[in-house]
Amino acid sequence: MSDTVPMMTEQPVHATVSSGAEMDRKVERRRAPLWRQPAVLAIAGGAVAAVLLWRLLPASGSTDIAAAQIETGTVSRAPFADYLPVRATVAPKVTTLVGVLSGGQVEKLLVQDGVMVSEGQPLATLANPELRLDVLTREAQIASQLGSVAGENLGIERNSIDRAGQVAQANYDLIKARRELAIRQQLYDQGYLSDAGVRSYAEEAAYQQKRLAQLQSGSAREAGITATQGARLNDTRGRLESNLAAVRASLDALTIRAPMGGRLTNFTIQPGQALKPGDPAGQVDSEGSWKLTADVDEYYLRRVAVGQKAAVDGARLTVSKVLPAVKDGRFRTELDFAGAPPAGLNRGQTLDIRITLGSTAPALVVPVGGWLEAGGGTSVFVLDADGAHARRRVVKTGRRNPEQVEILSGLQPGERIVTSNTSSVTGDILNLR
Repeated sequence: MSDTVPMMTEQPVHATVSSGAEMDRKVERRRAPLWRQPAVLAIAGGAVAAVLLWRLLPASGSTDIAAAQIETGTVSRAPFADYLPVRATVAPKVTTLVGVLSGGQVEKLLVQDGVMVSEGQPLATLANPELRLDVLTREAQIASQLGSVAGENLGIERNSIDRAGQVAQANYDLIKARRELAIRQQLYDQGYLSDAGVRSYAEEAAYQQKRLAQLQSGSAREAGITATQGARLNDTRGRLESNLAAVRASLDALTIRAPMGGRLTNFTIQPGQALKPGDPAGQVDSEGSWKLTADVDEYYLRRVAVGQKAAVDGARLTVSKVLPAVKDGRFRTELDFAGAPPAGLNRGQTLDIRITLGSTAPALVVPVGGWLEAGGGTSVFVLDADGAHARRRVVKTGRRNPEQVEILSGLQPGERIVTSNTSSVTGDILNLR
């Protein structure tokens, strides 16, 4: 038995070749669109990147800021109320200091701080032994001088009395001599006496008349001198008595008294405390008679004036005093009530008042805000129409109240501004993100 190996039949070669040629046939490829070409795509991508970069990068001199972090307001034409609200403090209309006239140690307090006192009421007494001893010494000296003046006055009176007595005696002697002469003259006329018997009486009468005339003349001159001397003595006595009263009053100065009626405040001295002349011991406030004091921003220094009206809780006020000295950016003004002040006011109480600076009239206004602090309100950031940017613009402002600022130039109605504080922004453009 023989092994038979099967034979595989070979396929015709030409048939295989013919099939392979058919598969290797060249296929034509379609051309890509212009927009998908690499060069075009690179140019387009570069342009888009440039636009995005331009949009994202801030312009020169600009500042990026979140839109949510700023506040805005609209420029409008509206009524502008020209007033100034301030917080005022109630103060006594008249305050008188209680001073110490003579130094010493506080010996006794007679009243307490805060009570009502009347004019001249004793408040406290002081002890000063040296002053008391000095007063006693000076009193003795003045009393001695007054005694000397009284003695001189007494001497003048005695001289006047003596002179008057002499004139009276001379007048009496003259009357007596004339009477004797008249008797002798009758006897002479009747032939009972000779010429010699009458002559001596006539000479006596003439002497007494001359003596009286001299005494009267001397008395008149002496009266003038005495009057001058008496006037000087009276003046000296008056001065000495005034000095004595002043010396005794220096002891009374050891009693501290109320200079006026009212409520005693700041009376804080204590027993044993040493006080010098001129030291303040307290003050007396006029009770029920009040004024208001207010500290106003220096911006309004040229606008607040004496005579302007104000109001508080239905009561009317008038600006009575403007103190132009500026301290910490503020100046002080005082206001008086036009009528009776409201009841229940107390010293140191605060009240919100409105000072009328002018009449209400239409004006171009914008809201107040922190933008006024940037450059003193001379510039403001104005938003573009798209709201994506705000550009700095120079403006001129006028009057202000707590809600509005008057715009004199630089803005138009309907424009929107940034009202937030932009003092930290150095550029002129804000990019709102």
